[in-house]
Amino acid sequence: MSTLPKILVTSASGKTGLQAALQLRKKGFPVRAFVRRIDDRSKTLEKAGAEVFVGDQYSLIDMREAMKGVQRAYQCAPTAPNGLHFNAVFTVAAYEARIEHVVTLGQWLSSANHPSLFTREVYLSDSLIGMRPEMSVTTVIPGWFADNYLMVLDMVAHLGVFTMPLGDGDVKKNAPPSNEDIASVAVGALIDPGSHAGQTYRPTGPELLSPNEITEAMGRALGRRVRYMDISERMMVKALKALPPSNYSVAAVTQLALYADEYRRGTFAVNAPTDHVARVGGREPESFESIVHRTSAMRPELSRSTGRSLGAMARFFKILATRPFDLQRAQDKLNFVRHSSASFSQDDPEWRDTHTPQMNKTMPVRVA
Repeated sequence: MSTLPKILVTSASGKTGLQAALQLRKKGFPVRAFVRRIDDRSKTLEKAGAEVFVGDQYSLIDMREAMKGVQRAYQCAPTAPNGLHFNAVFTVAAYEARIEHVVTLGQWLSSANHPSLFTREVYLSDSLIGMRPEMSVTTVIPGWFADNYLMVLDMVAHLGVFTMPLGDGDVKKNAPPSNEDIASVAVGALIDPGSHAGQTYRPTGPELLSPNEITEAMGRALGRRVRYMDISERMMVKALKALPPSNYSVAAVTQLALYADEYRRGTFAVNAPTDHVARVGGREPESFESIVHRTSAMRPELSRSTGRSLGAMARFFKILATRPFDLQRAQDKLNFVRHSSASFSQDDPEWRDTHTPQMNKTMPVRVA
């Protein structure tokens, strides 16, 4: 029987949860993987030796059961509405189970007065989880994931166009981290709380890239010419809603539009890149080109053919024909809590004080 502590991984079939669970198993740690249902991802976890727990992460009853016999946990909220409810459930169950150490996945943008409800909820969740002094916490705050660009990889592969509302193509705005690299930082903190308790880490890719450099990396990985097209948020939202099956709820789409605004403002470029993947995760951060190459190798449908190009063109025209999606109206219908004087991250004095000490001394942020 293993003498290593058992670790609970929530959202264990998600982007970073799956990778964190697999990496922990490779290091020999017993893992309980909390998933919504049995599918190919949960079978991968079982094959790796994880104990798969199927339940509702919003249910305190299920979370209590998942916490039994667990000493540490990775708190990874689902990419869905009600994230604050999930984190409150997790915090109560962790308190009752006397969990010794938690790694929580936060946000680089996290601030108390952000226009994004999701981001304000992350800020509150991070405050709640840190209120129990006998439980240590490490916070991981990635920015714009490399995975976000891969949403449009089908169009890139078959039409040679990279379309996102990222602003000026020549301005370096992000150092995108892979899901695996983000997970490695969480794993590093989970297996060695003594070194990482109370710390906040921001995993990034190895270098800042402009939208044009992102485009060129995609082209090299896919073996074709690709050009960047800066589109409006309105067009991005139409694309996310037009092409089923969409992994994005209406709530998530409204928030993603706000994050694209932060991207153009240069917020994800602040103090990037960091050395946290190498220092905490114990690995060199993966280049964006490598991420695209690895992803495309696992997706045979991205290989070029006349039929696939015609299919991609049809999907593009479907986006153009889709009726515009009113973000403001959608948020009103969802009854989102609003702030009358909300401010983006770099306009928030508290955020600047805690996120930009080097930035203020070394270089200005260019707002596109």
